[in-house]
Amino acid sequence: MSRTWYYRLLFSYFPIFLLTVTIIIFIAFVFVNDISREETRKADRISSSYLVDNVDRIIRDIELSVLNSVEANPAYKLYFNNQGQVSRDAVYAIAQNLRELTNSSSNIQSIYLYDKINESVLTVSGSKEVEGFSDKAWIDEIASGAVGPGWQPVRQYNAGLVQRTPVRVLTVNKEMPLPFGSEGVLVINVKMSSIEQSIDSMVNGQLSFMTILDHNGQVVYDAHSDHEGVANGRKLNTLTLERLGWTFTSGIKAGNLFGWVSVISYVWVGIAFVTVVCSIIYIVYITRRNYKPIQVIMNRIEAHQIRTMEQSGSRTDEMKLIDGVLENLINHMMDYDKKSRENMLLQRSKLFNDLLHGENLDGIMERLQELSPLSGFDDSNSARFAVVVGEINRFEKVFQQKYTRSEQNTLRFALMNVLQELSRDQGLQCWTEWIGADRAAILFLSTGNEAETTEQIKAVAEECRDWVEQNLRIPLSFGIGPIAEGAEHIRHSYAAAEAVLHRKLLMNGDVALAAESGETPQRLLVTYSCLQMISEFVKRFRMSSSQWRDQLEEMFEAFEQNQLQDDQIRSLIQAMLQMLSREVAVMSEQLQEQLSEERIGERLKRMDEAETFEEVKALLLDDLTDLFRTYVSASETKSYRAMVNEMKNYIEEQFANPDLSLKHLSERFQISGKHASYLFKTEFNMKFVDFVTELRMKEAERLLLNSDLSQQDIALKVGYANAISFGRVFKRIVGITPGDYRRLKREPPAAADANH
Repeated sequence: MSRTWYYRLLFSYFPIFLLTVTIIIFIAFVFVNDISREETRKADRISSSYLVDNVDRIIRDIELSVLNSVEANPAYKLYFNNQGQVSRDAVYAIAQNLRELTNSSSNIQSIYLYDKINESVLTVSGSKEVEGFSDKAWIDEIASGAVGPGWQPVRQYNAGLVQRTPVRVLTVNKEMPLPFGSEGVLVINVKMSSIEQSIDSMVNGQLSFMTILDHNGQVVYDAHSDHEGVANGRKLNTLTLERLGWTFTSGIKAGNLFGWVSVISYVWVGIAFVTVVCSIIYIVYITRRNYKPIQVIMNRIEAHQIRTMEQSGSRTDEMKLIDGVLENLINHMMDYDKKSRENMLLQRSKLFNDLLHGENLDGIMERLQELSPLSGFDDSNSARFAVVVGEINRFEKVFQQKYTRSEQNTLRFALMNVLQELSRDQGLQCWTEWIGADRAAILFLSTGNEAETTEQIKAVAEECRDWVEQNLRIPLSFGIGPIAEGAEHIRHSYAAAEAVLHRKLLMNGDVALAAESGETPQRLLVTYSCLQMISEFVKRFRMSSSQWRDQLEEMFEAFEQNQLQDDQIRSLIQAMLQMLSREVAVMSEQLQEQLSEERIGERLKRMDEAETFEEVKALLLDDLTDLFRTYVSASETKSYRAMVNEMKNYIEEQFANPDLSLKHLSERFQISGKHASYLFKTEFNMKFVDFVTELRMKEAERLLLNSDLSQQDIALKVGYANAISFGRVFKRIVGITPGDYRRLKREPPAAADANH
């Protein structure tokens, strides 16, 4: 039986082996063939894309440079704004500009300006009549509407006396004056020869070809293509240039198409044959070598089978028996290893968090020796540690939106490996764990003196930041805590490192050491002091004093001296903007818009995205400077005293107008209704409505005494729509109805007493 198993073991490999080798050879041949074709196609697409982009860049640069120069030259606007009387200076300036533009680029054939109104053409040599112009045929097509603005198909251009033979050009028409005028057309002719030379220089004439077709399917240019080579060659890629409507077809010429594939195929066949021979020899050798252990196992199985047959009378397949035993053993081992690794990782993560937060420190040194990757310290509690906290800057924009979840996990793992590798280069041991989505904590073991270790840690952090930002495009910041004596003080180093990252705006760079321990100012006192500075700043701003900039600088110096956290700085800036809104927004509607909640929110959002303290200061100073100009302009154009007197005189003249209101005043004097109400309250210590009502009642009293007009007529003369509204207001102000007032004031006192 033992020899039978030897041959069974030996020959059982051959069918699978031969099938596998055959499939591998076939797949290798197919893959190599397909890969070669695909790589050739990719290489051709890359070169063709570069060629198309280069052509697009050439014509785009020509168009933009000419249009920018025309837009910046005032002579063009002067020319078209004075069509009735053409200025010779403008014509000369335009001709000079066209000459400079033509000479500035070797790709430009000519540039001229067609004036539709005067039926003339301005060229580099001056103004000409259309009838005698060399490119009159093209101008006729423009005038008839046959061609519109934009890039046109390739055409034959007659340069006149300069060049007697017509040349092929690519023309773009631009309506004048820019951007959408209808009084003229700027015609730019680009040399096709220069574009063709550029294409020829980028196409390998011995291997490949390039054919360019326009939107009508007509051939624009054949680059290194002969009819025989193109017919027998292979077209690989077709690209489109939307700006010109061109189609670029590229491929490989006949005789050069995948010629090397057959050579590689023969090499693979030879390698496959050698592999088969070597594999057969190896199978025979390894079968003989491994036969003895199998023989022992088979002898034991044979003995077990004999006992089984004596008991049950049936024969059990020994291969099933071996397979079942081995599968159970492997599954138990894999489960045990998996649970052991998971348990180790959980315990290590729990230990790391306990060290950072100073929790469960009983037997901490033994746990460190057992679970941590750090080594070289004893359990005498004399070991020294330092904590560094790293953070991904602009986490949501740079990391979350840019990468998938699996990519984020891979990058986090890469960052940990980079830190550990750089630490080993500095002779330091470190233990890194992620403590949040955007933060990682690094625990360093200090073996040298404190100053030397701190410099080494700082060097590791700076090198890691530079490497990651250069290679992974991920910006990082690091806060370095002080050296902690013993594991129980690690939490103090961690707290100091984390506090550094809360003041990223005040960090000098992206790597900063924690400040020396000492007394910190009380937060409430600092906040109160800063609010006083803000109040003084708003006061100076409202008084149009230029010293508000000094006050703002003093306020930012206070932020820096007191080492305020980022959220405290942004909260104080928000409070300052809101206080400024309450004080000065009432001056005009433009100020109200600039200091609205939405605009303040936009300013705060820009400051949230700022990475440095100086950047925040610069953004705020720019916004406040624009705001101050608006405020000063509103104050100067609407002087307080002059505004009040003008409004008072206007109301005294128009109080009988029933449409007189705060809205009417705001439209009349170009100020907000709130500001008009504020001026009245400040100057006359009464509301606008009360002021108008008082004027109307005085006039009503005069008319009641000195005229025989009815109450309805008097109501209309003093600004009321009907006598009922007038009578109600009159009684509320005077105390009696208009009729009683007229009767009492006109009748003699004795008659009035007799009536009563």
